[in-house]
Amino acid sequence: MRVERTGVILNVERFDACVAFYRDAFSLPVMFELREGDFRLTCLQFGGAYLMIESGGVAQPSGKSVAENATKLRFNVADIQEAGGSLRARGIEVSIEHSAWGAAIHLYDPDGNRIGLRDETGFRQQVGA
Repeated sequence: MRVERTGVILNVERFDACVAFYRDAFSLPVMFELREGDFRLTCLQFGGAYLMIESGGVAQPSGKSVAENATKLRFNVADIQEAGGSLRARGIEVSIEHSAWGAAIHLYDPDGNRIGLRDETGFRQQVGA
């Protein structure tokens, strides 16, 4: 098998809010959009992959547990302090957690889906890159 492209499909209830969140907070460019009746999707560039946001999910704005949402989207960033400041400037509350393996920010999108930001330097040190 030859994989041509990889991506993640994220079903959301608060479609417009989630698209705006990922597009604006993470500067993910829109690749295309589709609407067929009540079904909507927006496909965003997600590094070398895509993040396809589709209608049909269930929101838990206070944040979903691991049991409710076993998947967590990860964004590795060059500067975790700058990323935290950028999110705060958009009114998103964040705190940076430091551990032996690096620094991270944990937050939720408007539907309560789990997101993590991690400093790329710490990641590269772990994988020896």
